[in-house]
Amino acid sequence: QVQLVESGGGLAHPGGSLRLSCAASGDTFRFYTMGWFRQTPGKEREFVASISWNGRITYYADSVKGRFTISRDNAKKTVYLQMNSLKPEDTAVYYCAADGTTAQAMAASTSDIEYWGQGTQVTVSS
Repeated sequence: QVQLVESGGGLAHPGGSLRLSCAASGDTFRFYTMGWFRQTPGKEREFVASISWNGRITYYADSVKGRFTISRDNAKKTVYLQMNSLKPEDTAVYYCAADGTTAQAMAASTSDIEYWGQGTQVTVSS
């Protein structure tokens, strides 16, 4: 069992930055692919970024490529999402995810994710 707790959301101006963190419980964190997804009202949850268990493989949605960076610290059982050059369309609830699949497979589907965090609100507005 893995429990995920996100933090770091809030309000940012367009062009600004935020760093999200996701702290995990349990001893098996290091074996899981981790990811970030986001959701706005009335829309389906969408993939943002994923990272393999060893941090060597990452995938990004085209909409965030070059602006967001996912990373992980297995010793701290934490995954991060550094968000730069934020845009109003990045406004959403951001969810941390953990799954035993590959980073590539996580990028392809939201339907089989094992564990979700409770979400943290990110608002980008002037």
